[in-house]
Amino acid sequence: MERRTFVKALAAGAITAAVPETGFARRADAPFRFLRPPGSLDEDEFHTRCINCGQCGEICPNRCIKYFGLENGAESADTPYIVPREKACILCMKCGDVCPTGAITPIKREFTAILDDVKMGHAVVDESLCLSFQGKTCGVCYRACPLPDVAITVGMLEQPHVTDKCVGCGLCERSCIQLPQAIRVIPSHD
Repeated sequence: MERRTFVKALAAGAITAAVPETGFARRADAPFRFLRPPGSLDEDEFHTRCINCGQCGEICPNRCIKYFGLENGAESADTPYIVPREKACILCMKCGDVCPTGAITPIKREFTAILDDVKMGHAVVDESLCLSFQGKTCGVCYRACPLPDVAITVGMLEQPHVTDKCVGCGLCERSCIQLPQAIRVIPSHD
């Protein structure tokens, strides 16, 4: 039994060593990557207005909104955030409707309003990791996008191409079957 455990650990170490570090690889000194809910003001104004009431997370039907502890600094404590790889935003737009201070502004759940007013981030494809760019058809990120053919288009072999209309909801990142994921949302606040 101990030999089997040793062989598994050895294989896992060999795989880790063989995978080249990419721009997406998480380093120990890399900052925590998170998104703010759709409609959130810029970081300084957001921190000024957010009263840490928790209503945005309570109304979220997808339960993607979490709250910082002290790990991101005292200023961010109890403020809402989203980690798209864990659970992405479905753009229901309910969080802005319940925010009592306007830290998250209300946005209608309409196509043009979402395109104009939601600026959570922007998805970026790492072509060296993406299966479709390696000659294998995938297209999972395209099918997960709530704005297909607007925020993301596909080319030959379903190669994803993110447009400037991407709102950064993270559904593409959440659905990516690659490890590490081949598509990531870069937050607007970075």
